[in-house]
Amino acid sequence: MSHPFLAIPAFLYIYQGTDADRVMTDEIARYLRSLVHAAVAVRPDIVHYALSSCSDGERERIVSETALSLARLRVRDPAKRNLSIDPLKPEIDYERGNLLKAGGRTCGIIYEGFELQRLYGNFIVPRERNLDHLHLIITNQLFATWDSSNHRYHARVSIYGLPALISTTGLVEAPARPGEFYVRKHLGADLHELREQFRASCMDYQDPRMAGVLKGYAAQALFHYLVGYPFCEDCNCRLFNAHRQSELLQAQSLSPYEFCPRHQAVLERLREYQVLREQVVPGPSGQQSLPCSGGLSAEEHIR
Repeated sequence: MSHPFLAIPAFLYIYQGTDADRVMTDEIARYLRSLVHAAVAVRPDIVHYALSSCSDGERERIVSETALSLARLRVRDPAKRNLSIDPLKPEIDYERGNLLKAGGRTCGIIYEGFELQRLYGNFIVPRERNLDHLHLIITNQLFATWDSSNHRYHARVSIYGLPALISTTGLVEAPARPGEFYVRKHLGADLHELREQFRASCMDYQDPRMAGVLKGYAAQALFHYLVGYPFCEDCNCRLFNAHRQSELLQAQSLSPYEFCPRHQAVLERLREYQVLREQVVPGPSGQQSLPCSGGLSAEEHIR
């Protein structure tokens, strides 16, 4: 049965690379399940998930190689595109220790975003590298991409593709704050006090709005998968590509609706197609189900 979508995922995997209490990954999983009829599973950090099935010797090799790769991906000077080919041993040791940590990793390093995406993509097993599977990594690592228009790196909230990356640190640091914030910071105001004063108008760490905002970026990852483009020009739509904190909060927290009429229609068409598909494609035991090429492992928690 033909459909107008580029792809429709049967499985969505959310990799928990940050503080589970803050991100509330289960809530995001349930939200995605409300948008698309798919099995949604929450997994540990993608590196930990991959290492869990390795032998001790293979695990040691992968950790060492990944630590070296991460050290090479550091953005040391936002105005220079060249990355370090030969990082220092303390930098590699830092990345190794970070890799072995449970939960979120230590923040403070900026990584080259597309290279980080490529590195994490290598941990996806071949049977899950197809159009049935959408992989979403939620991380507290901060990444940036090179802007050729002004020849410098800019921090990003998200990068979409295989896999999709969303940075909780990026939600706080990437979208611009009000001009007054930077003026007062330049004049020597205490940073902690500034964050408190601008808390209502800017995202911050340990922000209770974090999970709600992440839902919008998870929806963008889904739309990128469905139609090939994750953004919308409507400033009240969850798919709006916010460059300022005020725009982010308007689209994700203050808007009178979730999706603009055009993108709401896309979701409705998706639901209609999936319902019709289930009616005509029989599953095992005579039940109706979506066909797929893979599945969730027995130990995974399906949301």
